[in-house]
Formats: sequence, C-alpha cells, structure tokens
Amino acid sequence: MAVSVYRINKGINKPIEFKGLKAQYIGLLAVGLVSLLILFAVLYILGAGVFICMGVAFVLGPALIVYVYRMSKKYGEHGLMKVRASRSIPTCISCKSRVVFANLSKK
Repeated sequence: MAVSVYRINKGINKPIEFKGLKAQYIGLLAVGLVSLLILFAVLYILGAGVFICMGVAFVLGPALIVYVYRMSKKYGEHGLMKVRASRSIPTCISCKSRVVFANLSKK
C-alpha cells in the first residue's frame, strides 16, 4: 500500500517578499528599472555619448534602488497606499450657508 506524503504550504496569506522588498515595491522597482533602460536607449539614440549614458544609468540606478528600499522599510506592506489615500482627504470642509443644516431637520 502506497503512502502519500503531502507538504503543507505555510506561506499562505503572507506578503510576497524579495530580498527585503515587500508587496507593491517589487513592481515599483521593476517599473523604475525598465524606465531607466528606456532612458538609456533614448539618450543613446539621441546621440549622447556611451559614457554619458552609462554615467546616468550608474547614478540613477542605485539611487532608485535605495529610494525604493527606503520606502519599503518606512511604509511597509500597505503603508504607501495608506499615505496616498490620506493625501486625497481634504483638510477641511467649508460650508458657507446654513441651508444644508436646515434641510437636515426636515427629513
């Protein structure tokens, strides 16, 4: 009689993590690196020297990586979305007329 051995996946409901980057920061870093590659190609096509293109890539690449890692550490898995959402909340609501409050009691 054959005995089946099943392994239990203990990583269910845990965020995706790659070398310290969590969740959406992996995609953010990937988009940044692809845009850096496109910038390199555009500069090269426009006639900038190879060393200038490489210099731009070697300066902006590590800066991008450090920036994304810093955001990942500061905001965490869902914190960046919360910060973006909190920026869309108005700081105050102004009402210049009392009609709004007068109509509330009629309902």
